[in-house]
Amino acid sequence: MSQAKDIRDAVEHELSYDPLAGDPDISVKDINGDGALNGTVPGYPHYLEAAAAVRRVAGVQKLQNHLEVVLPSGDYRDDPTRTTLATNALTLNIAVPAGVEATAKNGNITLTGTVSYGTGRTGGKQAVAGRLPR
Repeated sequence: MSQAKDIRDAVEHELSYDPLAGDPDISVKDINGDGALNGTVPGYPHYLEAAAAVRRVAGVQKLQNHLEVVLPSGDYRDDPTRTTLATNALTLNIAVPAGVEATAKNGNITLTGTVSYGTGRTGGKQAVAGRLPR
């Protein structure tokens, strides 16, 4: 069995054990140690978790994440709602320093502000993504 098939199988196995990443619409390819994910996922936490699952597999050197987030039709939120939800998530997360703000434009959320340490940056990203720190 080729090493590429072994890595692909290991990535697919890792994805299948993760409830956020195990989506049947994800296809996995291995190109010389680079893991490539293609397909769609129903939310940003799924996007992040699929990438994290690939990084946990031995032998994967780089990740090419080509997943597209396609929200279910009932989950659409306009930019003001996204801004409010992201701001609330930042406020409730103790790892995010005061002064970090979120704005949404065209469906994308941007965080602005100053942090003293990388934990503040990571906490902000995770808060908005809906993930708990590990």
